[in-house]
Amino acid sequence: MFFSPPTELTAEVFAQVPKELAPSGCSDWGDVQHPGKKFRAFLEGPSFDRDGNLFCVDICHGRILRCDPSGEFSVAADYDGEPNGLKFHKDGRIFIADHAHGIMVMDPVSGKVEPFLTRPRLERFHGVNDLHFASNGDLYFTDQGQSGLQSAHGRLFCQRHSGELECLIDNIPSPNGLVLNEDESQLYLAVTRMNAVWRVRFLPGSRTVVKSGTFIQLSGGLAGPDGLALGAGGELVIGHMGLGTVWVMSRLGEPLYRIRSPKGILTANCAFGGPDNRHLYITEAESSSILRVELPITGQKMFAHA
Repeated sequence: MFFSPPTELTAEVFAQVPKELAPSGCSDWGDVQHPGKKFRAFLEGPSFDRDGNLFCVDICHGRILRCDPSGEFSVAADYDGEPNGLKFHKDGRIFIADHAHGIMVMDPVSGKVEPFLTRPRLERFHGVNDLHFASNGDLYFTDQGQSGLQSAHGRLFCQRHSGELECLIDNIPSPNGLVLNEDESQLYLAVTRMNAVWRVRFLPGSRTVVKSGTFIQLSGGLAGPDGLALGAGGELVIGHMGLGTVWVMSRLGEPLYRIRSPKGILTANCAFGGPDNRHLYITEAESSSILRVELPITGQKMFAHA
């Protein structure tokens, strides 16, 4: 199936982690995932607080970074972990998907990071990756670890706002970013090492998974789809790691826009922000930068801002 070429856009560099915030040493995560490379910060998980500050994770060095509206970076938290994804709760707390520990929670004022969900049923996760809140406070998150086509053991979890934890799918080859659609009848799931985005469907009025399948099959790049975001009209925004591209697809899966990175190809995650929620902010890990582009669409409000 072929579609018309999408409209091409080029993002600008909004902010870059300064040299003085670059740790001097390497990390175990960096040595395994990107041997021989040094990063000022491996940025992922962008999420805005209600004051317009953009918080990101630095998985490589175990930090949470804050980027203010003027583009100035500071360290919000520094702890012994591998933070991989981040979302704000409506009550102001920061929830972190930590590859080494599980789900952590952070106080954005004090910077204190504490365990929230680390050993369900006394078992460790494979390596959690990203997370997303439903409108009722249910927490969805992915447990990727080192899964892939060679070993499809990645999992999708949901912790109900009541506290009950459920594994929804347990045979995914590298589950990564995730976002619910407008009416929360289905969940889009980036499956990185399959270079695809799945549509996880629910039975009406429940969270029972049925009739799930591939929504978009991508191609190219050195990795695959990473972070996802949703437009207010149901558009799906896909950070294509290893291609230096962010795709914007219609709710039917038709390519609308291709956003190119002006530097670096590790375009991982994205978040809508700005006064009218029309600017897309993109983490580019290779250059430790935040990219920005104005779009003709607006972003869906997140749980923390609804």
